[in-house]
Amino acid sequence: MDFFKVSFLLYIVSISSLLSFVYGDNFYQDVDITWGDGRGKILENGNLISLSLDKSSGSGFQSKKEHLYGKFDMQIKLVPGNSAGTVTTFYICTGGMNHDEVDFEFLGNVSGEPYILHTNFFINGTGSKEHQFFLWFDPTEDFHTYSILWNPINIILFVDGIPIRVFKNNMDYGLAFPTSKPVHVFASIWDAEDWATQGGRVKTDWSKAPFTAYYRRFNLSNACVWNDGKTDCGINTDWMEQKLDWWSWMTLRWVQMNYLLYDYCTDTKRFKNGLPPECLIFTMQLSSQGSTHDEIDFEFLGNLSGDPYTVHTNVYAQGKGDREMQFKLWFDPTKDFHIYSVLWNPSNIVFYVDGTPLREFKNKESIGVSFPKNQQMRVYASVWDAEDWATRGGQVKTDWSQAPFTASYSDFSANGCTSSDTNACSKANSTWMFQQVDSMGQQRMMWAQKNYMIYNYCTDVRRFPQGLPPECSSN
Repeated sequence: MDFFKVSFLLYIVSISSLLSFVYGDNFYQDVDITWGDGRGKILENGNLISLSLDKSSGSGFQSKKEHLYGKFDMQIKLVPGNSAGTVTTFYICTGGMNHDEVDFEFLGNVSGEPYILHTNFFINGTGSKEHQFFLWFDPTEDFHTYSILWNPINIILFVDGIPIRVFKNNMDYGLAFPTSKPVHVFASIWDAEDWATQGGRVKTDWSKAPFTAYYRRFNLSNACVWNDGKTDCGINTDWMEQKLDWWSWMTLRWVQMNYLLYDYCTDTKRFKNGLPPECLIFTMQLSSQGSTHDEIDFEFLGNLSGDPYTVHTNVYAQGKGDREMQFKLWFDPTKDFHIYSVLWNPSNIVFYVDGTPLREFKNKESIGVSFPKNQQMRVYASVWDAEDWATRGGQVKTDWSQAPFTASYSDFSANGCTSSDTNACSKANSTWMFQQVDSMGQQRMMWAQKNYMIYNYCTDVRRFPQGLPPECSSN
């Protein structure tokens, strides 16, 4: 959404997901080593494959069968040490000039520097849809599971069951999506020293060769087999309708906020004539992300029985937060539903509780303060464990004997722009686009802040010894 007023009733959600993998049969049965002149080897009675690269050649394998839709899982242990210049892959591809392809590519690096996970989608031969990530672990120390889910709804890439990116089927908007061409599953290791590591500045150190990656637990049990123009999807086809639930969206958002290095959907220098159309559709459904994300927070910090909740609010603009204000509430938020609202328009952001404004963040771009206005956002809700900091600075830990901890939400209302054309939005019945806190609202906000505010970053001179943020002094 591009500006909105959103409210919901909250009855101060514990969601857990258990991910398990049922692995496929045997590499002897499932794949063929297709190139490498002996550098690819099936080991341990068909349970492990090693792929090696030296100065003469890399190596690779592909699935024996073709598949039209599926969930493809592979455990991989990457090349340790100085792997600069190498690329280790796991991907699905149709082949041919107008091929469809979904890529996991692991770009090696010098010793001590992390791998970069490079992902891409090709549809009818057109790619240029790259996302790059750091990983939150060392992928050379142990095996980790990398998964591609491809169904008629979306393509989702997972790492150890955690979603890292989604590509939705937006054919209704005239955008291409792979739906008709069967794929093989491929894996390989090869030399890409011209571009793989620091843009090609760091070359492959062939004295470290051979470079060897290991693959195991290849799972094809949730994939439709293509044979003579027909598909056999087996009995378990739940994955055919799988998409991300709320918790998965939150997890994906965490990954992209903390580990996303490059997103083609934000590269305006590369796409001078406008971002690809799927980027606009995609960002209407996700909060802005990456190192320059925008975010507006209501967070309710739990406490011991009998002690009040703390309402923690924050505003991020262009990746910069540190604008916390905290409040106690003038009621018990666990006894009944109450309305929590965020107003976001070009002039200001206002937080409300039951219609009473708690705080206002004004647009101060005129004095150089960033204000969220160019990135579409999605509305999220969640409950999660923050015992390291949430209650009394982490001194009071979560009592798991009281689990599960459940919150209830109702009467969600989102009156917002779903187009980047805010002028068109303002012409509609959108009085909130021009709404500001009136004099009576200012009095109510002063009452709330005088009686219930327990922390204000704008008064924390110890935290900001070089001077308070500029938006504070201008209030």
